[in-house]
Amino acid sequence: MKVDIFDFELDRSLIAKQPASPRDTSRLLDLSEEDKIADRRFYDLPDILRKGDVLVFNDTKVIPARLYGARGDARVEVTLYRPVDGVRWWSFVKNAKRLHPGDTVCFYTDDITPEESGFTASVIEKKEDDGVLIAFDCPPEQLASDLQKYGLMPLPPYIKRDKPAQGGIWDKYNDKENYQTIYAKYEGAVAAPTAGLHFTDRVFDALEKKGVKKVFLTLHVGAGTFLPVKVEDTDDHKMHAEYGIIHQDACDVVNRAKAAGKKIIAVGTTSLRLLETAGDDNGILHPFTGETDIFITPGYKFKIIDNIVTNFHLPKSTLFMLICAIAGTDRMKAAYRHAMDKGYRFYSYGDSCFLKCVNKI
Repeated sequence: MKVDIFDFELDRSLIAKQPASPRDTSRLLDLSEEDKIADRRFYDLPDILRKGDVLVFNDTKVIPARLYGARGDARVEVTLYRPVDGVRWWSFVKNAKRLHPGDTVCFYTDDITPEESGFTASVIEKKEDDGVLIAFDCPPEQLASDLQKYGLMPLPPYIKRDKPAQGGIWDKYNDKENYQTIYAKYEGAVAAPTAGLHFTDRVFDALEKKGVKKVFLTLHVGAGTFLPVKVEDTDDHKMHAEYGIIHQDACDVVNRAKAAGKKIIAVGTTSLRLLETAGDDNGILHPFTGETDIFITPGYKFKIIDNIVTNFHLPKSTLFMLICAIAGTDRMKAAYRHAMDKGYRFYSYGDSCFLKCVNKI
């Protein structure tokens, strides 16, 4: 399938730089009924759902995986994306040509210079497709606290932030709070499951009163989410694998609800991909622990989900391809045109939509 099918033009002024405040006042494009489009607010979500429906959330927690470092006079920007063990990580590096195996990188902040830094890493290996393998020079049990001190949230590249020593308080945009769901629990993601950013305690209370059930799975989202599709045909695209877990109790809730004719709603593409990985061809969800590199494009028949809550995605991205598989390419292109005309805010900090799955087993 040609990647150009999934292209569209977007005015950059529609790219959100900050989330709505409060979070649940973001807009919600409702496509739950075929051939209809309704403009809502996110706090209206409980009105769309029925008693007994199940929302499936990804409770991964984003780590501050973006680091600024120096090797001598060379400056680099490091985004961790896949752990090897307690101190070794594969990373994507801006200005990676300045790094060589054996080099030491000293990380710094607005307040801590490279010379003062007590947080360093050694370059182990470089690969064209996989980036740079680094090993932090600290005990594994210390790494998390060092990342909290030196790291920033790994925002996608279309959200611009000041670099260190460029006139700002470290994390002056409050991304460590904003780029995290209120139910985040298990550390390991280097990108947020952004559909979940809209949920608040107020929405959770309304869902509980409505009788909507909540279950949680964990998929540690990787930085491969940010990578563009560079090939001309989807058959030639390689997805990065991500680690996920679904427990038996979550499967039981989902399977009972499906048997009772209730709807299963994935909160975000990350939840959906793990659900579809762990579902069988009879529509039964099974426990799962391991990696998934599932790549969903139009023509795929969905096994588990009936609906999805999701943000607005980049053109020619694997995520836009996925939602076209859910609701239909023509339907989604028309919906995106409507959203642009109405001034919806796009991408990670932007607004959301509620889609009906029209391609099920």
